[in-house]
Amino acid sequence: MTQTVSSSKKKLRVLIADDIQETRRNTRLMLAALDDVEVVAIASNGVQAVQLAEEHYPDILLLDINMPEMDGFSAYKEITKTHPDIGCIIISAEKDTTTLRNAMSIGVQEYLIKPFTVEELETAIARVYEHVGKERQRTAQAEQLRIRNELYLKQLASEYAKTRRTDDQAVEVFEQLAENPQCEIRWLQNLAMIYVIRQMWGRLKILAELMEQRRK
Repeated sequence: MTQTVSSSKKKLRVLIADDIQETRRNTRLMLAALDDVEVVAIASNGVQAVQLAEEHYPDILLLDINMPEMDGFSAYKEITKTHPDIGCIIISAEKDTTTLRNAMSIGVQEYLIKPFTVEELETAIARVYEHVGKERQRTAQAEQLRIRNELYLKQLASEYAKTRRTDDQAVEVFEQLAENPQCEIRWLQNLAMIYVIRQMWGRLKILAELMEQRRK
């Protein structure tokens, strides 16, 4: 399957979810015919799909819409809460435009109507893979920017702590650091001290509650 992952040796990881055994089997056989694609998990309902996606972190989901316990749309929305960069292809026998619009409205990239061919599946996977690659690149860039920004804030915070600054800029720097759930306790303590000095009792109360929550 050269068009899908020709620039990478890493195989595309796919999860299949369908309540019909024959469809699961046929879809897996189709994927086995494609180079550089591997099926990492197979689910028979939406709940299993969510659990297996968390366990295996696939690149692409192949989800049927109508499944017991949790439908494909609900499963995809649940999975993207923690893994928004996972691509999705909905596979369904439903041909109405309303269902298609609903799929696109929640971020589904491709929609295949059963029965579909290997060529149609390959084309859909190639398109979704391109989307996934772009999304993960954007996510990586955003994370790099966040890390650089946090390092800069920590440098400023160290300087402000040494010089005991309590002005508006110091408040802003320490408050930005406090937004991080993994914020070091020393920065929270510095911020609390500034609030006391400036008699910002409302913010101090909120900060105290935040510190208490993070101790639990």
